[in-house]
Amino acid sequence: MAKAPRAWQRMLSGRRLDLLDPTPMDIEIEDIAHGLAFVARWNGQTAGDFAYSVAEHSVLVEEIFGRLHPDAPVKWRLAALLHDAPEYVIGDMISPVKSAIGANYGALDDRLTAAIHIRFGLPAQIPIKVKKQIKKADRISAWLEATQLAGFSVSESNKFFGKPDATVISGLTLHLRPPVDVRAAFTHRHEELLDLLS
Repeated sequence: MAKAPRAWQRMLSGRRLDLLDPTPMDIEIEDIAHGLAFVARWNGQTAGDFAYSVAEHSVLVEEIFGRLHPDAPVKWRLAALLHDAPEYVIGDMISPVKSAIGANYGALDDRLTAAIHIRFGLPAQIPIKVKKQIKKADRISAWLEATQLAGFSVSESNKFFGKPDATVISGLTLHLRPPVDVRAAFTHRHEELLDLLS
């Protein structure tokens, strides 16, 4: 009888995360921040000397979400920061690849998201309304990344991601940083939000 393939990953914290059955007890923010700081957005096809990481993207999405919804509860800002957190173990796949893989990718992402949310005091599933608000911030972030780093024209970005409100993106210029700096920024913002929640 064939041995079942290994479905867990050892984290730098020492945790052993079962990808098929993740538990909140095996989630550490340091592992998330470290992993996301080394995962490149846009399949690494961005201008500059450093990859534009999912950690950097996540910090930006949380900021945009705050601009769109300044009165939103802190827990939803935390959800915005963590919206791509599962990618610390499953990586960032561009939308066409996710579509090709199908439902299995979504199910894995959902299980990891639920464990991460519970670990940090959020509901396993956030309300649809809030999810849509975070997705809007995510699309605005994608527009900024596309036009500033990924070689898209403004008209292309408007077509694929929607034209953002100029007041929402005012002053948002993307800067690439070494992974160690991005990891620290992500972890620091997470700590700030947790402090505001307590």
